[in-house]
Amino acid sequence: MTVKELFEQKDKILNSRVFLQGWIRNHRKQKEFGFIDFSDGSYFEHVQIVYDEKLENFEDIQKRLVGCAIEVEGLVVNSINPKQDFEIRAEKIKVVGDCPEDYPIQPKRHSREFLREQAYLRPRTNLFQAVFRVRSVLAYAIHKYFQERDYVYVHAPLITASDCEGAGEMFHVTSFDLDKIPMKDGQIDFSQDMFGVHTGLTVSGQLEAESFALSFGKTYTFGPSFRAEHSNTRVHANEFWMIEPEIAFCDLEGVMEIMEDSFKNVVKYVLEHCPLELQFLDNFVEKGLIDKLTKLVNSKFNRVTHKEAIDILQKAPIKFEFEPKQGEDIAKEHEKYLTEYFNGPVFITDWPKDIKSFYMKQNPDGKTVAAVDLEVPGAGEIMGGSQREENYDKLVARMDELGMDKSTLDWYINLRKFGGCVHSGFGIGFERILIYLTGMDNIRDVIPFPRTPGNCDF
Repeated sequence: MTVKELFEQKDKILNSRVFLQGWIRNHRKQKEFGFIDFSDGSYFEHVQIVYDEKLENFEDIQKRLVGCAIEVEGLVVNSINPKQDFEIRAEKIKVVGDCPEDYPIQPKRHSREFLREQAYLRPRTNLFQAVFRVRSVLAYAIHKYFQERDYVYVHAPLITASDCEGAGEMFHVTSFDLDKIPMKDGQIDFSQDMFGVHTGLTVSGQLEAESFALSFGKTYTFGPSFRAEHSNTRVHANEFWMIEPEIAFCDLEGVMEIMEDSFKNVVKYVLEHCPLELQFLDNFVEKGLIDKLTKLVNSKFNRVTHKEAIDILQKAPIKFEFEPKQGEDIAKEHEKYLTEYFNGPVFITDWPKDIKSFYMKQNPDGKTVAAVDLEVPGAGEIMGGSQREENYDKLVARMDELGMDKSTLDWYINLRKFGGCVHSGFGIGFERILIYLTGMDNIRDVIPFPRTPGNCDF
């Protein structure tokens, strides 16, 4: 059985024999008996294994240390410890994988910085058992939400010749021998490369998702994205995961309804399916975490235009480090103030077009676009979306205005000619939601093996 099955069936299997496979998480030894804190990774709680000198290999088991992999046969019995309902009285214990004294993960509190250096072992700690279980359940919840609403899941390419955001922060992909790069007229001759053009790792699957939305109606991507940014903040990584839904015949108002509903649903699912993990995180990482998440699920998301948001910030009775200005972006301190001002999540809409991407729907005022960011208390921006520009001439004019190379995006532009329609979409930073759900304050601690500047270990 698994430990999870033990806890789920404990009333039915009392006084039954069971067979378990897992690891020693702690080992308390006395002269005539011993207690093993046992985990197999299937459940957040552990089970206690009790053995005594009647065990055939008693002396050998007494020598075994934290980290050993073992197999246990024994009887499920009531525990005299009031903190646990049952324990396993061992009849046989077999060591299948020994562990030496210099095992890094000892039964004590380790710093998160130390555990990043042991990323291949940190899932064995209670903290990261909780974090990565939540990550797994959240991923399922996202797929469940969109699949149950008939969205088509699209696998967007990871290697691409186009920069969706137009920011140029792409990792370059090549098959060239870097000591013998072919040149032509003083430039790298990419015609001789694997794909015949200059390619990189994707920063977004949005554009490909749009093409599927204009075939299936509703679609979403869920996969890795890459940004070649030398940014060492707590919320940036060079490799991260994104969810990007795209919906045909949907305007900005419609996409905000979907953003709110999807976010509330996945948070609710995690609350229901990770109660032990969230309680641990509430106790040891962020006090009040469960109350925060419950309040979000039951709240109504506020809506305000970018202009209105700046007006509120300019009238604020506090002094900001960065002065809020019309036509400019909103800083983290501004996001925090706005969520406190509205006492809950807030959508900020109709952003200045000069600070947003080329594909966003231009509003009639010629100055703003039909874009939206969702700001959440304690996390700031967690989603961003827009109505996409469906007018062929306006999209081309905007790309020309920005000096963009249209040659690699002709297929995307043509979607406006071949049965185009009003359509919208949004992006969800998977790790941003995880930071919010777990209370962890660093993206390096919600990604199993983080890729950040200067770090590509494991």
